[in-house]
Amino acid sequence: MLGDDHTIVRHGIRKILEERKDWEVVAEAGNGRDAVKKILEITPDVAVLDIGMPLLNGIEATRQIVRRAPAVRVLILSMHADEAYITQALQAGAKGYLLKDSADTDLIRAVADVADGRSFFSPAVAKVMLDDYVRHLADKGIADRYESLSEREREIFQLIAEGHSNKEVAELLSISPTTVETHRARILQKLDLHSTAEIVLYAVRRGVIS
Repeated sequence: MLGDDHTIVRHGIRKILEERKDWEVVAEAGNGRDAVKKILEITPDVAVLDIGMPLLNGIEATRQIVRRAPAVRVLILSMHADEAYITQALQAGAKGYLLKDSADTDLIRAVADVADGRSFFSPAVAKVMLDDYVRHLADKGIADRYESLSEREREIFQLIAEGHSNKEVAELLSISPTTVETHRARILQKLDLHSTAEIVLYAVRRGVIS
């Protein structure tokens, strides 16, 4: 499902996506309200949404989609690379953030990653987040709490940030889901985080995932 107020942009995205013969663009929308309406009706695997849509912007559309159709994974496609937009998108529940100027090279991978439940961020986005994070630490003169995590906690932290469930993490590391949940609770406490969305945001800022 594609949501963008520029018809030519939607056509360009569709052309790239349809290079994959096993994918189908099932609907398009030129504004946020239509995008939400069609997504709730069709429940596609992935919704690719622009931020600057009329009637309902992409951030608010994402928030409604995640709440009302949680199985739909949202990939934000935007021209904005500053941290404010990225942070809002992640907090709204988006699984990825792709810059329009890199869509021709990264769109297929971004949609594939998001469809598989993983996170995706354009390299330039990850760099912006990391640079801002490092600058913030320097300005505050504080230590990076990430350094307080154990080796195992760092492994689990990255896997959670990449979008893996507790069960998947347990299988990858050959430990029990209960052990994963215990480590997850410790990670949240040590980093002063409160949700998976905040883990993803922190991981992008820290440069753990890109």
